Amino acid sequence: MKDKRVLFVSSEVTPYLPENEMSLTSFEAAKAVHHKGGQTRIFMPRFGVINERRHQLHEVIRLSGMNLVINDMDMPLIIKVASIPKERMQVYFIDNDEYFKRKATFTDEDGNLFPDNDERAIFFAKGVVETVKKLNWAPDIIHVHGWMAAMLPVYLKEYYANDPLFENSKIVTSLYDNAFEGTLDNEFINKVKFDQISDENAAILETPSYENVMKNAINNSDAVLIANENVSPDLKDFAKNSDKPVLEYNEEQDFKETYLSFYNEKVLDN
Repeated sequence: MKDKRVLFVSSEVTPYLPENEMSLTSFEAAKAVHHKGGQTRIFMPRFGVINERRHQLHEVIRLSGMNLVINDMDMPLIIKVASIPKERMQVYFIDNDEYFKRKATFTDEDGNLFPDNDERAIFFAKGVVETVKKLNWAPDIIHVHGWMAAMLPVYLKEYYANDPLFENSKIVTSLYDNAFEGTLDNEFINKVKFDQISDENAAILETPSYENVMKNAINNSDAVLIANENVSPDLKDFAKNSDKPVLEYNEEQDFKETYLSFYNEKVLDN
């Protein structure tokens, strides 16, 4: 992995959010690449539950200031950054007051999904790409973790299809056991099609369930990782039938070495 550039885009990353399989895996995978001489950038949403003072987040003025159009509305993009202690790894936070300045991540105090989660996912995907463009940092691999990050593959494949910065980037999507109940907003498909995402690629979002959001990500990725033993059989079968490299879950293996081997042998070489 020496000198390879790997972009990690995750819904959750430790130590900024509580430790769980996704937050820990996305952090440890990035650390493994970093320790092997690779270059990394980590992106996550700047949820309101993140303690900015404790984690020393600060706004990057030169990267902030643009507006992203979400469903025909201009939404200001704010970029914040922090460094993971002792690791010399930078984490970038995609922020917007309307979408992320609330003391919760994905659901309200009653456990109901926020009604704008679909727009938050679109904003996050666009915000990541626009920030990486401003950094002029062409990733060899883009590794997506979690459904809040799952719109990134389709936007890279279609909305940003002609951007030369990403023409050689390989997209990997990890599947976790983090499904949400019900569906996202029923207008999700129309908001995606507003961005000229093709009817064919958007069709699966007609019913914006967790499984369909992740299937859309698989359809637009170059490889898939089964990151949890409890991923639904339907999603596992969908990934295996996609004719793309799939790394099966194996709890007995050191996942960091397994991931690095998968990057080198199945992702970069294809």
